[in-house]
Amino acid sequence: MTRYKTKQVLIGGRNGVNRVPIGGDAPVVIQTMWKEPLTPECLAEGGETQRRIDTLSALGCGLLRFAVPTMESAETLGHLAAMCAVPLVADIHFDYKIALRVLDFPISKLRINPGNIGGKKQALQVLAKAQDKGVPVRIGVNGGSLPRDLRGEILTGRLAPEDALVRAAERQLAVFDEAGFENTVVSLKISSASRSVAAARAFASRNDRPLHIGVTEAGPLIAGVVRNTAAIYILLSEGIGDTVRVSLSDTMENEVIAAREMLLAVRDSGNAGRERFEAASGVRIVSCPRCGRRAFDTHAFIDRWQTRLYAFRSNITVAVMGCPVNGPDEARDADIGITGAGGKIIIFKSGKVCRRIDVPEDPATAAAVADQAFLHELERL
Repeated sequence: MTRYKTKQVLIGGRNGVNRVPIGGDAPVVIQTMWKEPLTPECLAEGGETQRRIDTLSALGCGLLRFAVPTMESAETLGHLAAMCAVPLVADIHFDYKIALRVLDFPISKLRINPGNIGGKKQALQVLAKAQDKGVPVRIGVNGGSLPRDLRGEILTGRLAPEDALVRAAERQLAVFDEAGFENTVVSLKISSASRSVAAARAFASRNDRPLHIGVTEAGPLIAGVVRNTAAIYILLSEGIGDTVRVSLSDTMENEVIAAREMLLAVRDSGNAGRERFEAASGVRIVSCPRCGRRAFDTHAFIDRWQTRLYAFRSNITVAVMGCPVNGPDEARDADIGITGAGGKIIIFKSGKVCRRIDVPEDPATAAAVADQAFLHELERL
């Protein structure tokens, strides 16, 4: 596998602290995007916003992007950035003045589409201030925000959508080059996995800017994971891509978890250097699908534990099995596992049973007993 070597960009930490490298020899960085509007309530110390940001960081999120459609949201994001260790990114369309304002705060990166930020003159103003502040800029080109002339060529069949994405990105890079601005990341996204792959391949073959990859508007959880995997796995296996987002109509946490699993799959395939996939480290969960033999509710246990387990930084395998057919024998390679049989909850480590607990009749009590016993054994690993 030949790695497409890109320039390295340092994201965040204007004072040199908590900087995240993208490109070059740096590991692939996982991103997600905040799914709610920015409001003053987001700034509550120790509040829900801070708690979720901390959880996303623990899950492996290296960059967190926020939509910034107003001056008020720019102010809020600016103050939030000063409170967070995770680098925060401002995503701005249509109004270059918002981009100029948010650069007064310690945000870590801008994401703009220069084609809709107000024109070349306005884009150059943003770049000049970003250069002065040392803030990188991502050129984000999407299938739905192409320049009018390129959209016309697609409609008449003279240009394929993936080629239009590349052409639009290279046009914007020319503006950046004119301004002497090299601190740049590029993304080319469309809702088709195959066209996203084609666009990224074409861009990477003739440009050395770090590339953010994924499929935009990919759909709900199942469809979105499938479509993103179809693109991201191929590109990373070919050495293309420096940072990823699994775009889903679902939670931010699931976006990060899905990205981790994709990186893990590429790493374990042997098609790419393992050093690129540090974000895939941590807990690996294996679980059976559940059937009529079930003596333990794997679905409910996974629902309760998935986010908590992925936030553990230990490199262990956890098995959640529904009956003795699947565990512990089939999960003997797991560091720790849980299943049920004969009215008992069974916890095992490396294929050997370490605890058997009677299951209370009340479902809520049974769940609490299982959780307490599992946590006790987990902490003893």
